[in-house]
Amino acid sequence: MCWARMTNIPAAQHDFIILGAGSAGCVLANRLSARAGDNVLLIEAGDDYPPGDEPPEVLDSFAATAHSNPRFIWPDLTAAFGPRPGNAPDRRPRRRYTQGRVIGGTSSINGMVAVRGLPSDYDDWAVRGAAGWDWNGVLPYFRKLESDQDFDGPLHGKDGPVPLRRIADGWPGFVQGVFEAVKDLGFKNLHDQNGAFGDGYFPIAISNIDNHRMSAAMAYLTRDVRRRPNLTILGGARAEQLLFDGTRVIGVRVRRDGETRDLHAREIIVSMGTIHSPTFLMHNGIGPASELAALGIAVVADRRGVGKHLMEHPGVNFGCYLHRDARLPAGMRRQMFAGLRWSSGVDGCPAGDMYVIPSNKAAWHDVGHRLGLLMMWVNRSYSTGDVRLISPDPAAKPEIDFNMCSDWRDMERLIGGVRMMIKLQAHPAVQRTCAQIFPVSYSDRARRYAVYGRANAIQMAIGGAMMDFGGAVRKLMIDALIADGPTLDELSDAATLKQWIADTVLGHWHATSTCRMGAPDDPRAVTDPAGQVYGVAGLRVCDASIMPTVPCANTNIPTIMVGEKIAAAMLGE
Repeated sequence: MCWARMTNIPAAQHDFIILGAGSAGCVLANRLSARAGDNVLLIEAGDDYPPGDEPPEVLDSFAATAHSNPRFIWPDLTAAFGPRPGNAPDRRPRRRYTQGRVIGGTSSINGMVAVRGLPSDYDDWAVRGAAGWDWNGVLPYFRKLESDQDFDGPLHGKDGPVPLRRIADGWPGFVQGVFEAVKDLGFKNLHDQNGAFGDGYFPIAISNIDNHRMSAAMAYLTRDVRRRPNLTILGGARAEQLLFDGTRVIGVRVRRDGETRDLHAREIIVSMGTIHSPTFLMHNGIGPASELAALGIAVVADRRGVGKHLMEHPGVNFGCYLHRDARLPAGMRRQMFAGLRWSSGVDGCPAGDMYVIPSNKAAWHDVGHRLGLLMMWVNRSYSTGDVRLISPDPAAKPEIDFNMCSDWRDMERLIGGVRMMIKLQAHPAVQRTCAQIFPVSYSDRARRYAVYGRANAIQMAIGGAMMDFGGAVRKLMIDALIADGPTLDELSDAATLKQWIADTVLGHWHATSTCRMGAPDDPRAVTDPAGQVYGVAGLRVCDASIMPTVPCANTNIPTIMVGEKIAAAMLGE
């Protein structure tokens, strides 16, 4: 990589510079560099691990070993989750919001769930101005990205870089008990979550092969791809500033190993993710003009939608102490196997808008090994928040406010979802597997212990052994560390239930829509359907931030699809 400093505007050093090697950025690097005449540079703030050098935590089928490890995530990133308090002082806690800072981005630390969402998600995108992004428009790119190990036919791909598989049987005790209860409630096994779109349960599709993770980096930045002479991957490099000629982007200033250099390209693609892409744009003068001017940032393009319309899947959890025979067996790492999708029936909400998935292990440590979780969320939410700058300093963290449950439909459906979990936990098949079922409130102490490290491992090993001593000790530990909220009985009171949801609601690392694409006449649209930023030449955004709404899915596979579709549009221009 040439770091020669450039004082004038030269001919482009690169055709494309991609800022961010996450789920979409890795796709772009692969597809754009496949055309030998184009020179492509991929820049990643985190570390690059070539094939064969991936850390064991990243490869692990139990995601929390990477997800909880400070080596692989953005430090000190926090968010407010619950609804804004209106005119009252904002005393909402700011809790950690984990985003990957490593080659592959969040696909290198996530739960490896590989689902698409529902056709109605994408048909709605088209209605909202994302022309060509309806179900029929995105299906070819879902098929292109995947190699489905279990299903074929017109809805599935067999030759893509991302292997998908399901674990259809042999589930551990707690998961088995939950789905016995699900069947007794009348739900059927749909078998194929990505091809059957009604209500029911299913083994979840996962991007995991030979019992290890398949991140976007592993799938798209293979040894053969990395050998292409027209592709350069730069890890440990931070994009600091866009370079402009008027309102045209001509390059980017990058810091690496203490040195700063200006790199030029025909086109810059921002693929930093839903939190960092709008933050970067706003620091470079692209965003709501009044907010930027108030911080002393020169306005290049007044795009009111940058940082707005932040969406996520709001949810709450129940936990339980697992009996020994219901825990993960020795040698089994994966803890999530199947999910339940159902329709709330709330007016104006689409079918399949609710979701529950049990986890047979709650955290990476010994206490987590003894705990199971029922995780419930609204699969198609309506509440929106925002990502705001609080300082003109590009190194300052943004203010992230999800404002969950601010739309009444989300609160009403979360109340219904809690009642569904109460039904499930009361079923004899679930009761046989566990004791002391409790609403999870995630105390500050529990979040500190969740950080991956030796000291926490030792303390949690002692704590786990103590939990097995007996009911009184176990209850004391659970009440002190995890379940510091109301009991299940107390949730029968409607006011208590609603307040607990507002205080406890969390996201699931599925943030979208802060640079959403839309029609040219939509004043809050940030990009066109090809990812080009309105009002700024030579600049695109390509990641989950351009999704018009959050789909009914974990967002990794939809984000890879976005990368595939934008890459195809760029190559076709």
